[in-house]
Amino acid sequence: MANVVTTPETNVITTQQMSKAREIDFVRRFTGASLQKLIEVLGVTRKIPMIDGTKLYYYVTTGTLQSGIVPEGEIIPLSQYKRDKVPVGDITLKKWRKAATAEAILKSGYDEAVRETDKKLLADVQNGIRADFFTYLTGIVQPASGTEGQDGYVPAVGTAVTGSTLQAVIAKTWGNLQVLFENDSADIVHFIHPLTIADYLAAANITAQTAFGFSYVENFLGMGTVIMNSRVPANAVYSTAKENLIMYYIPVTADAMKAFTMTADRTGYVGIKSGYQTEERAQIESLVMSGIQFLVEYANGVVKGTIANG
Repeated sequence: MANVVTTPETNVITTQQMSKAREIDFVRRFTGASLQKLIEVLGVTRKIPMIDGTKLYYYVTTGTLQSGIVPEGEIIPLSQYKRDKVPVGDITLKKWRKAATAEAILKSGYDEAVRETDKKLLADVQNGIRADFFTYLTGIVQPASGTEGQDGYVPAVGTAVTGSTLQAVIAKTWGNLQVLFENDSADIVHFIHPLTIADYLAAANITAQTAFGFSYVENFLGMGTVIMNSRVPANAVYSTAKENLIMYYIPVTADAMKAFTMTADRTGYVGIKSGYQTEERAQIESLVMSGIQFLVEYANGVVKGTIANG
């Protein structure tokens, strides 16, 4: 009888290797081809790793400039300013899990039930990060309330401007930010609803690009990068200097992620474990973990523009 070889052949591709390859591709598309591009477009240079549960803050500077007209020999009055930390909340490790049952795989096939739903999971995780950022950004600029000098007075946060056209509003937000950051070459990013800018883009023959689910136009009217998202209120523009943006994240090297042998790339922004079996439920599951939060450092460095005739 001929000898029968029962051990695996050399260099055979195993299901474990295929699963790892899918995980690597998932992370590559999430960070390398998408999130990294967004970071580049936003101009974020400060990417700060944090521990789960760490409190996040932004800063608000308030004060009053005293008159500079002082008679000879008299004491020059002090102009007093203070910088307050405003808590945003804790940075949180977020976790997502999905499962494809044996019946779903039997009905739709492995690719449809597992791999294609991994792609949808990726899209939804990205959407959640975008939603968190815009909820935060569009809530920063607030008018003063109460009477100055009395109890209960809350100073204004950020700056609000109005204009009759989109171009006028962006020019005003751009101009205010040049003054606020005391730098006539500050690099500005504007956030706007797609419908607010659609007519202008159609007439101007400008091509928009895409990053992390955002559409954007660089050097719009020579006044910075415009990023379009439907979560920005219509007829409004939120602008800040790129240097004011910070990305906080919980690295995949954190103990919680290491314990689950998550796959990540060198950035460590997101981890995934895909295609593992849960035999007691006859399911193929995927687990994603990430803790990404974009914030501004100085709330007063955000300008909200409103198109009055919009």
